[in-house]
Amino acid sequence: MARKTPVPEANQKVVLNCIHQNCPSCGQKMWRDYDNYRTIRTLSGVVRIKLKVRRCSHRECERYHQVYRPEEEGVWGLPGPEFGLDLIAYAGSLRYQEHRSVPQIHKVLREKGVNICQRSVSNVLDRYDELISVSLTDGNRIKKLLGSQKQVILAIDGLQPQVGHEVLWVIRDCMSESILLARSLLSSREEDISKMLSRVVEALPQTVTAVVSDGQTRATPARKPRWGRSSSFNSQRCSERLTWDATSTMSLSLL
Repeated sequence: MARKTPVPEANQKVVLNCIHQNCPSCGQKMWRDYDNYRTIRTLSGVVRIKLKVRRCSHRECERYHQVYRPEEEGVWGLPGPEFGLDLIAYAGSLRYQEHRSVPQIHKVLREKGVNICQRSVSNVLDRYDELISVSLTDGNRIKKLLGSQKQVILAIDGLQPQVGHEVLWVIRDCMSESILLARSLLSSREEDISKMLSRVVEALPQTVTAVVSDGQTRATPARKPRWGRSSSFNSQRCSERLTWDATSTMSLSLL
């Protein structure tokens, strides 16, 4: 069905840079190649995101000319959809915690100022279902997502739409932009998050080179994972995010 209303204009602009600016494969500098733009509808408004994309320019590298996008992009929205991850988490909580119908969810979102139709609400709920149903036991799925890459850079994000709602935790790979695991938890206890992270680490045949997290997440794997010995990534701040130097410590700490 064709769109009957114009795309809403953005009321907020965000510029995202890559935290890791050295190639995760060869360690050489990845130069900024081009800018990419996305418009995402969130609970707080429409956001126009400018992504500063980098690529490795060393021909001998196995990741030569492969795109590396800013790690923070994933917490704003999933690849493709125009609706933000916070909106998806909120719609999912209304559906499965408060047992609201699609028309009721649509009404709540409209009252919050979100420009969305009922059909899009159904699509958002489908995306939520896809997230929660992601399985680590499907080896073919992991192989298809990660391909032949030898290492992964994990990112873990927690979204709590409102106080009292369950927290949607999403663990993804920054290099392939793939969602590896997503779970809705009643709490944000470090123990629960650590178990999630351990499940991902143990299921991956690749080496975990680094972990990117938000500034409030503190978690360590319950078991010692396979950390990359040659990793050169250092802890550094990017907006309200941080990186974990996986070679020297096994805990997330704020800078």
